Amino acid sequence: MPAITEPKLISGNANMPLAKAIARRMSVHRGMSVGLVDARIERFNDQEIFVEVFENVRGEDMYVIQPTSNPANDNLMELLIMVDALRRSSASRITAVIPYFGYARQDRRAKARTPISAKLVANLIESAGVDRVLTLDLHAAQIQGFFDIPVDNLYASPVFALDIEHHFKGQMEDLMIISPDVGGVGRARELAKRINAPLAIVDKRREKAGEIAEMTVIGDVRGKKCIIVDDICDTAGTLCKAAEVLMESGATEVHSYITHGVLSGPAVERIKNSVMKSLVITDSIEQSAAATAASNIRVVPTAPMFAQAILNIWNGTSVSSLFETETLVPIYEGMYQRG
Repeated sequence: MPAITEPKLISGNANMPLAKAIARRMSVHRGMSVGLVDARIERFNDQEIFVEVFENVRGEDMYVIQPTSNPANDNLMELLIMVDALRRSSASRITAVIPYFGYARQDRRAKARTPISAKLVANLIESAGVDRVLTLDLHAAQIQGFFDIPVDNLYASPVFALDIEHHFKGQMEDLMIISPDVGGVGRARELAKRINAPLAIVDKRREKAGEIAEMTVIGDVRGKKCIIVDDICDTAGTLCKAAEVLMESGATEVHSYITHGVLSGPAVERIKNSVMKSLVITDSIEQSAAATAASNIRVVPTAPMFAQAILNIWNGTSVSSLFETETLVPIYEGMYQRG
C-alpha cells in the first residue's frame, strides 16, 4: 500500500546539485513541489560537524542524499550525523541515498593485517539508524551482504545504453565494448548485451602495486570504435594507458563510459591529453571546474533514475524495474532519442 506521508529529502554538502536535481525531478513526477528539508550543516573551529534540522520530521519518510566522495571521511561523518539527527527527531524511516559509496574498493582482505573497510562503513551506517540504502554501481556486489538492512543497488548501464544509442546513431555496427580488466567483464558484458555489441578485454599485469608492467588486448579491435566500461575512474592512469593500447591494436576511436568520476590528482590533465575522444561519467560525484571545462569529459544525469527509485521505495513498488530500458526511456524522455 502507498505510504500516507510524503517522501522528504535532505542533503549534505557532498553533492548539492544532484540533490536539487532529484528534488526537481520528483516535483515533475509527483505534479507537486518537492524541496529539500531546511537544515544547516556547519563545522566548529576544530572541524567537528554540527547538524540542525529546521523542519518537523516526526513520523516522516526521510531520504538523506549524500555520496561519500572526496573528502570521504568528512562526507561520511556528515551522513552519519544527519541520520542521527533525524533518528532522534522521530523520523519513521530513514533511507540513505549514497550515489557513490566510498571505501567500496576495500571489500576484502587482499593481504594479511589489512581491514575490510567497506564492512566497517556498513556497520557505521546501520548503527547510525539507517533503515535502507539506495546506491549506484557498487564496486563489488557482495557489499550488499555487508548490510543487514535492504540495499538497492542501481546500475548505470541502462542509462549508458540510451546515451550510446543516441550519440552513436548509425554507427552501432562499428562499436565494441571493452573491459579494462578481467574483474570488470561482468559489467562490460551487461552493457554489450544491451546494445548488441561484441566484447573485448584489456588484460593488465602489475609488477607491483600502482605500476602496470604490461597490457594485452584479448580480442580483435581492428577498425572498431571501442568503448571502455568501468565503475570508477580515479587517477585515470590505467584508463589512458588502455586507450593507447587499443589504438595501437587498430581501434579507430576510443571512448570511455565510467559510472563514478573520482578524477583525483592528475586525472583531468591525463584525460585531456589522452587519445580518448570522450570520457562519459555520471553526476554521482560533483565535479571540479577543471573537469566540467574539459572538452572530452561529459556528464550524464542520474537524477531522473534516483528520483523514480525514491518514489518506488516510498510507494512500495519495484526498484528493479529501473534496470529495464523500457522503464528508463519515459523517465529520460526528451534527453535521448532512440533508433
